[in-house]
Amino acid sequence: MLTARTKLSRLPKRGSHDTTTIYPILDQGLVCHVSYVLNGQPFTIPTAYCRIDDTVYIHGSVGSHFFRELAKGIDVCVSVTMIDGLVLARSAFSHSVNYRSVVAFGKTQLVADEEERWLALERITEHLVPGRWADVRQPNTSEMKKTMVIAIPIEEASAKIRTGGVNDDPEDIDLPHWAGVVPLSTTYHAPIPDPNLREGVEVPGYLLK
Repeated sequence: MLTARTKLSRLPKRGSHDTTTIYPILDQGLVCHVSYVLNGQPFTIPTAYCRIDDTVYIHGSVGSHFFRELAKGIDVCVSVTMIDGLVLARSAFSHSVNYRSVVAFGKTQLVADEEERWLALERITEHLVPGRWADVRQPNTSEMKKTMVIAIPIEEASAKIRTGGVNDDPEDIDLPHWAGVVPLSTTYHAPIPDPNLREGVEVPGYLLK
């Protein structure tokens, strides 16, 4: 469903409402921002997440004011952005950023089904570090009681993407200033072991990719 919430008015050629564009961005991002309004005051909270089909899942403490509000079933906006490069033009006005972003809307749902809760927690862990869930101790009963899982079925969403190089005005092309793109990416560095790591425990292969 497309409404005024997700209709792109600024540079619509960069936008898409197709899940084949939206879902890969959600699947590659590591942090989403969840925004909502409480008593006229807007709030935005960054959090880890995962996507399962057309639903975004997040988790947090049952004591969190933020999650207690989400558990009531409220309208939220979820956004994910990845920066791929800085586009440096000859003029300050023409500078830009290469990016991929998604803005989605939905109503929160408290997840009570235990099977769905476990699946969401596994997928959130695997979304951040593929291979990790099967390599660690699973949550115990006490930890599960302290954890709230919230589902956000995507009612509508839009993606917006900017790629390419500099778009200077023709009259600026001959100016004596460097112009081009500085690529950016999320990079995994060498793992730093915990100082209390048990002797003989090697770095798992999934962290060395």
